[in-house]
Amino acid sequence: MSNPAATLASLLRVSTIQDHDEVLKLANAAIKASKADIDAQHTRVVALLKLDRFDDALRAIAEGGHTLESKCILEKAYALYKTGHLQEARNTAEKVPSAQADSRSFRHLRAQIAYRAESFVDAASLYHGLASEKAGLHDDENDIKINLLATNAQLEWAGLGHRIDESERQASRADLESFETAYNAACAHIARAELPKASVLLKRARDLCEASGDLSPEEQKAELLPIIVQHIYVLSQLGKVSEAAALQKLVVHSEIPEAPTRAVAQNNQIALAGTEGNPYLTQRVSELAGKLSGNDKLFEYQQSVLRRNKYALELQMQKFRGVDSSTHNHLLTASTPTELLDVAPLGVVSAAARTEMGKGKAAISKILPVLETRPNDVGLLLTIIQLYVQVGNPGPALTILEIFLKRLEAVTPADYTDVRFSPGLVAVTVALYRLQGRQNSARAELAKASAHWRSKSECPSTSLLREAGVELLHSLNPEDVAAAGATFEKLVAQPGQDITAAAGLVASFATRDYSKIEPYLQRLTAVERLTAGIDVQALIDAGVCSAAALRPTTQKRSATDEPEKEKATKRRRKKRLPKDYEEGKQPDPERWLPLRDRSTYRPKGKKGKKRAQEATQGGVVKEEETLELVGGAGAVKVEKATGGKKKKKGKK
Repeated sequence: MSNPAATLASLLRVSTIQDHDEVLKLANAAIKASKADIDAQHTRVVALLKLDRFDDALRAIAEGGHTLESKCILEKAYALYKTGHLQEARNTAEKVPSAQADSRSFRHLRAQIAYRAESFVDAASLYHGLASEKAGLHDDENDIKINLLATNAQLEWAGLGHRIDESERQASRADLESFETAYNAACAHIARAELPKASVLLKRARDLCEASGDLSPEEQKAELLPIIVQHIYVLSQLGKVSEAAALQKLVVHSEIPEAPTRAVAQNNQIALAGTEGNPYLTQRVSELAGKLSGNDKLFEYQQSVLRRNKYALELQMQKFRGVDSSTHNHLLTASTPTELLDVAPLGVVSAAARTEMGKGKAAISKILPVLETRPNDVGLLLTIIQLYVQVGNPGPALTILEIFLKRLEAVTPADYTDVRFSPGLVAVTVALYRLQGRQNSARAELAKASAHWRSKSECPSTSLLREAGVELLHSLNPEDVAAAGATFEKLVAQPGQDITAAAGLVASFATRDYSKIEPYLQRLTAVERLTAGIDVQALIDAGVCSAAALRPTTQKRSATDEPEKEKATKRRRKKRLPKDYEEGKQPDPERWLPLRDRSTYRPKGKKGKKRAQEATQGGVVKEEETLELVGGAGAVKVEKATGGKKKKKGKK
């Protein structure tokens, strides 16, 4: 009988990728003959990983004891990564010896773990290090390039696009050579909302995949489905619903091998169906995708979209109390500064559930007390502000926002100030100030935001700094102009050619420090070219037209008395004639008297005739006499008694 260990060694020398089952059988036989054979145990672990039996590989490592575990650190970390135990995988990777940690395979694994754990900054750093090594020395060059593009797309989705070099933000010619790189470049454009470019790249990726001769029909179909699903989303966002619906017919959910892609395709189908269908049936269809676990879980931004869609369906089914309770509990758990903005959309959903999809002042009265319970709920705050603006009452909205911002400034840790000066909240504050004509307050808000982000090494929004610099340049205060110059200095220091930042820097230091603006003058268009064809003298003769200043929307009376406006002359009304008017005919002289006082008045009924008889005209005139009161208290008029026959008294 041959030695199992020798047979295993000879097989490993000539093994190929098709021999993993045979390698596993011989490794088990060698371990059965000698349980202390570390090489056989290591071989079994590798064979299990090659066969995608990751849970079995982890059990085999645990059975081998400390000696095998110290030898299989890379294998254990990879198995934990594939089973979705990302934190354990990262902890295991940190235990690797320094000599092994510098190996290319281990750095590649660490980058994959960081990517799946949504630590995209670390993943990008590792992939850049791998890509910077000499090309041609490794077989994974194309894989590194594909993964780096995917990481850049995830950085864009996470709001960290400013960390990407400007040269990598646009698709290169090399990215159009394979369907994987074209697809990942399209995803980056989707994250930046550059949907037309993304549509072109997805079409290119689909054509390259269909023309690829290196894939079997089954592999080609598996690669095409994610591209088509992503293209359906882009077309629907572009408003090309008919094209998206035509592509949707090509997707068979049961044929999609990856569970995350299946969930996204299911969501696209529901979205294209519209809101006119039965929400109960729609919810039933959405549950068919099943729950995702392990490495099949969606990224957080994808889960947040599906979560909001689920709540939207429940609102259509009028499950207001359940949605309010669920979102309320979720929002109360948000404690860190970053979570305040991550869960902000749920605040809007909670407000919709609490008001039962109501609007106006009634909705404000229902959700305003909730803000006291959840004072850090950004979504609820913005919903209240929006409702106030819709009813034409921005004053209370600005008051609530200012109280919220002051509380964030006073809260520790200092990371809450990043939330306070987040681009969205600053934009809302500036918009409300400008709506009320408070231009100086808007400028002061932008100045504070600029000062905050200038003190940071990174700014999440260059547009915020650009707007702040432009606004500060309009000020006559030398301190504001200096702040504008510092703002533009930070912008021009970032990679890329920002012409607006260069122009702002020149405008800020043109009269103060020529040496700072001299390197940027070549970037700007010459003044002679800009003013070519303009008649300067004609403009001077026409005068300067100043824009009308915004007036505040308050109802308070101004301090200075305004000159009284001239009273408009009263327009005389046109004379109106009666319908039966005849020219030359004498009008009735009694036409101004009430009807009952006219001579032609004839009352109807017995009471009316009696009153007519008692009237002075044509009736008996009653005589009156004046009687003096006793004691000289005056006199009164009474009807004079008329003579008549006295009735005889009867005999007693």
